Amino acid sequence: MPAKTSLPGVAELLEAAVEAVGGTRREGQDAMVQAVRKALSSGEHLAVQAGTGTGKSLAYLVPAIHHAVAKDRSVVISTATIALQRQLVDRDLPRLAAALKPLIGRAPTFAILKGRRNYLCLNKLHGPEDDAAVEPELFDPFAVSAMGRAVKRLHEWADTTKKGDRDELVPGVTEAVWRQVSVTARECVGASKCPVGDDCFAELAKAEAGKADIVVTNHALLAIDALEGRPVLPEHDVVVVDEAHELVDRVTGVATAELTSGMVGAAARRLGKLVDQAVADRLAESGEGLAMVLDDLPPGRWDALSPAASGVLATIRDSAGECRQALGPERKEDPDGAVARKLALAALDEVSEVAVRLIEAFAEPDPSQRRDVVWLGEQGPDGARHKVLRAAPLWVGGLLRERLFGRSTVVLTSATLALGGNFDALARQWGLPPSDAPSDEPGTPKWSGMDVGSPFAHARSGILYVARRLPPPGRDGLAPATLDEIAGLVAAAGGRTLGLFSSTRAAKQATEALRGRLDTPLLCQGEDSTMLLVKKFAEDDATSLFGTLSLWQGVDVPGPSLSCVIIDRIPFPRPDDPLVAARQRATDARGGNGFLSVSATHAALLLAQGAGRLLRGMDDRGVVAILDSRLATARYGGFLRASLPPFWATDDRDTVHAALRRLRGA
Repeated sequence: MPAKTSLPGVAELLEAAVEAVGGTRREGQDAMVQAVRKALSSGEHLAVQAGTGTGKSLAYLVPAIHHAVAKDRSVVISTATIALQRQLVDRDLPRLAAALKPLIGRAPTFAILKGRRNYLCLNKLHGPEDDAAVEPELFDPFAVSAMGRAVKRLHEWADTTKKGDRDELVPGVTEAVWRQVSVTARECVGASKCPVGDDCFAELAKAEAGKADIVVTNHALLAIDALEGRPVLPEHDVVVVDEAHELVDRVTGVATAELTSGMVGAAARRLGKLVDQAVADRLAESGEGLAMVLDDLPPGRWDALSPAASGVLATIRDSAGECRQALGPERKEDPDGAVARKLALAALDEVSEVAVRLIEAFAEPDPSQRRDVVWLGEQGPDGARHKVLRAAPLWVGGLLRERLFGRSTVVLTSATLALGGNFDALARQWGLPPSDAPSDEPGTPKWSGMDVGSPFAHARSGILYVARRLPPPGRDGLAPATLDEIAGLVAAAGGRTLGLFSSTRAAKQATEALRGRLDTPLLCQGEDSTMLLVKKFAEDDATSLFGTLSLWQGVDVPGPSLSCVIIDRIPFPRPDDPLVAARQRATDARGGNGFLSVSATHAALLLAQGAGRLLRGMDDRGVVAILDSRLATARYGGFLRASLPPFWATDDRDTVHAALRRLRGA
């Protein structure tokens, strides 16, 4: 990345970029560009809320490119979704590179980098079949035959693919099939020892990223790079976190460990003939013991470790250690056995480390002071569910503060960051101090927050309707009055409605109850692929679409097809969610408000995201209807309302119906 002696300023670069994409300069975009430029220059972290239509991608890409070229160092852009990664790599960055080349003197370079598991492993593809990775249900002859056909297709694809990226394989394959041809970082023998290391797709992607000005990745890989002590991203001093409202959940997911009896059994099978059978059998028996212990227990959070659970976890730890010792040192004269040994070691280390983590989680007697939350859950398809022990960090803010904010200048951005009117709720989760805290204490990260607004005139373009006369939502499904309310809104809008429900059960109940009452088509998530349903919804103005979580954040339908967004209830997390309950209890124990800090913050984020589905284009108009009277009556309602876009608010049903009828020209 050779640097140019004299670079134009970011304002000049932005002007060229906006002209190249056929856009117009916007006040919020200009403000964000200058704020990001200042942050990268000063090293002070920045949180930027930028509403839909602001052009925030260009607003951080332009100063990021300027910084990368000037400093001759990569800038990492992290996103939560594949859709945004593709937008950046396939659309925004190519156009931006072409536009800035005349000003910079060369085309800025960019690359996308994913976890090793996302790339085809040629060594594993051409090695012996990995029976230990095959799921037990796949011993069904029909399933095995299907897997064989899929793996054969992967062999054919391997001869033509240039990048070996799983996302380029169309149609895709199941996770069980992909495991046959991919490895984790732990399982990789290393490029220097691999017989096809020079052609390794993961290493080629990493090498390409190491030469790029801009490296696009995801929050999970960013977390691995920051938390696990093994660098996977190129050297960098700046990270831009787009879709930053998802950061804590994605980091928590990466930092969550799991242990099942199947994992222990698979580790034992991987040993094959590498160790004495009796040694492997002891590990397999410890896995069977874990199954016996867990099968007798109900799902839920563990506040203490029972003697039976403690004993079986210790047995897994010890027997895995015995197997590891029996494997002995690597034998250079047996390169063909290196892969099998590496896979066995990776499986042994995983079950051993998780067992140790689960035991150590209870060393602190006070649950509110523990580092990890432990709970027993279930996973697997209906009819084949099995128990799984999980350990997740009680908080990830400390980790982020030390290993992300302590090592790089970080810009966090999203359309939804200011909750309750400020950034403190999310800053607390990120490990940053409150905005009004003294910043002169040693080691305290310095940061600032700004809301650059939105080009939409929310108060003139949208109505927030809170149905305060409805009964509070209960546990027995949607009340008849609520169903009547939904029917009235959809009828007044002439379809054109996106219904966002807190559960699949509620979405299906509403669909079944209203299909016979409405004169317009009604689609429900689950009846077809979500992408196809959204396409049908967008193409027919009269159609409505009801669904759950992925629709709250994943729908972008500008124009007359969407003029009403219905939210059935405040989307609080489940009260029996082990991690949520533990975090609330820990906050209460420290003198804080656990409900407001955890559950209400979660609900505020989703509400703001859901309401944000309404205005996606400058000419859009419509209504966001929230059918949960607690938004108007509960004490926490003010915090939630302050997190929503500034629509004109009313609780008058007739006014809302009249507005919807006017929008459709009735």
